[in-house]
Amino acid sequence: CPEVLIRSTHLEHHNKTHAGEKPFKCDFCPASFSHTMNLQRHKRTHTGEKPYKCGLCPAAFSHSTNLQRHSRTHTGEKPYKCNLCPSEFTQVHHLKDHVRIHTGEKPYKCDLCPAEFNRSTHLQCHKKAHTGEKPYKCDLCPSEFSRLHHMKDHIRIHTGEKPYKCNLCPAEFTRSTYLQGHKKTHMG
Repeated sequence: CPEVLIRSTHLEHHNKTHAGEKPFKCDFCPASFSHTMNLQRHKRTHTGEKPYKCGLCPAAFSHSTNLQRHSRTHTGEKPYKCNLCPSEFTQVHHLKDHVRIHTGEKPYKCDLCPAEFNRSTHLQCHKKAHTGEKPYKCDLCPSEFSRLHHMKDHIRIHTGEKPYKCNLCPAEFTRSTYLQGHKKTHMG
């Protein structure tokens, strides 16, 4: 392969990846790895060790990449930009999910009905409709919901909160869909 490595130890490790050699075995499960660093990183899933700590909040992580990703919640940095619209994202997988809105791709298919989704989380929520699972329960009444955002919308019935405000008139709504419908009345 075209890989150029300065140290002979790096070359030895690199060659193991080509050979499929995985001499570093986990003490906790059957997993094995070609590099000792990968084994050390993996072991943290068993030990719960989180050596990478955020300097701005109590969050801690087992991998440095997770800390980098988390840091963006404090800095507001969004390095992943959509080429088709102005949207920007903190994580590459959020960008990939978003691009499917433009392409129409729906790779997540329900095995119980013809429904297809552009995000795996949407498929997981949809499956609850088949099972009847409603894990989100209102603390103020007996209502139960299969989706968290449905419960949040419902709670506004109790609180009276109307966070969706029309920018053309004083109207306010408990749900974004109600605001969208209302805006059509201004279009005449």
